[in-house]
Amino acid sequence: MTDDVAQKSKALSRRWKIFLIVGLVSLAADQATKVWARGALPTLPDEVCSRGPGCCGTPVPVIENFFDWRMSCNPGSAFGLFSSTGSARIFLSVVGLVALGAIVWMVRKARADQTRLLWALGLVAGGAVGNLIDRIYTGVVTDFVVWKYHDKEWPTFNVADVTLVVGVALLFLDIGKEARAEAKAAKATAKGAGAG
Repeated sequence: MTDDVAQKSKALSRRWKIFLIVGLVSLAADQATKVWARGALPTLPDEVCSRGPGCCGTPVPVIENFFDWRMSCNPGSAFGLFSSTGSARIFLSVVGLVALGAIVWMVRKARADQTRLLWALGLVAGGAVGNLIDRIYTGVVTDFVVWKYHDKEWPTFNVADVTLVVGVALLFLDIGKEARAEAKAAKATAKGAGAG
């Protein structure tokens, strides 16, 4: 009985360690790069920018015609979606907090062998908290990465957006893996019952 409790405690501890390390590293990377972008990237004069002080940047080419740094403020969600006013800020902040609650619940329910799921949840949590910090303290999210093909641009984004997308992709991979495992187990059970 004591060994069983110790095993469960060890598994729970491992789950939280993976989740917290991945989440905190992604959050630190996001916040550090946003501090850099706000301090280092050139911006247009405040009177020219309708989005607020320091919110409109001039491009700094990294790979000509493909990749620029450019300061931008986003009042919406990832990749500039759902941009709006103060009501969007409150709504997106509440959604972020609810998502964090769901993530914590999923970590508690995860099995110790679901490492990919724990990585996914850590990445999503780190990205969500990174953008939530911006939204709460400044009212807008700092974006600064521009991918483009000559004059066709992908919406400006940040490290938090990347960790969110990678985390969600890993979640889908884990869901697919679990569904295949369940289907295989059900098939084996049905085959065993048929043989009996």
